[in-house]
Amino acid sequence: MPVEVTWWGHATCTIEDSGVRVLTDPLFVRRFAHLRRRRGEVPPPQAAVAEVVLVSHLHSDHLHLPSLARVAPGTRLIVPSGAVAAVPGLRVLRRVRRLHVTEVRAGEEVRVGEVRVRAVPAAHDGRRLPVGPRRVPALGYVVEGEARTYFAGDTGLFDGMAEAVGAVDVALLPVGGWGPYLGQGHLDPARAAEALTRLGPRSAVPVHYGTYWPIGLDGVRPHEFHAPGEEFVRHAAKRAPEVTVHLLGHGERVRPEAGR
Repeated sequence: MPVEVTWWGHATCTIEDSGVRVLTDPLFVRRFAHLRRRRGEVPPPQAAVAEVVLVSHLHSDHLHLPSLARVAPGTRLIVPSGAVAAVPGLRVLRRVRRLHVTEVRAGEEVRVGEVRVRAVPAAHDGRRLPVGPRRVPALGYVVEGEARTYFAGDTGLFDGMAEAVGAVDVALLPVGGWGPYLGQGHLDPARAAEALTRLGPRSAVPVHYGTYWPIGLDGVRPHEFHAPGEEFVRHAAKRAPEVTVHLLGHGERVRPEAGR
């Protein structure tokens, strides 16, 4: 099959298409800030091997500087426009790790080997901090090679979603989060199933759930940690039965149906 997807946990995935490895929102630690990894091993060193790394937005569970420092020197890093000014650590990575940092806006494309990466809008607060002064927009990405794979990053549903994203074969959709409650700008299992009806992919992989959880809150709404993947499967079967959903374990890979 033309594309292979590995889910490493949270929003971290490897998309392999046309000989190009694309890594999304790398998070390679057992604990950071008030969160700890409760399921799945920390990804192995080979998870950091990629030709290009996509960062969807500036929240520290998506733009994690120590994890970005693990990728090889010379790797291309694609980030939302304004990210370098908002996160000075990116300048350090560019200088010390010799990462090729490219800032993009929704609608712009970057060619990497045999694939094209197109930035698309996301409905999410993309600031580095909740009260941060720089409003850097959050993005999703469509990776197009033999297949068209949509990595949504963090997003809610939004008007014109199907038109902005375009036709895709595989959708990597967030279905949960890292705490007992989801705020605005997120997809829960039901809303992610609604996204399937709008996007019409052949296959989908649920991500962004069941990995990190706040320390000391294990007993608070634990179903929000354990259940989103299975709930998405159930909602998708009702709302979009023509879509094949692949429920992956941490570190598991799949070659989804992605023919045009």
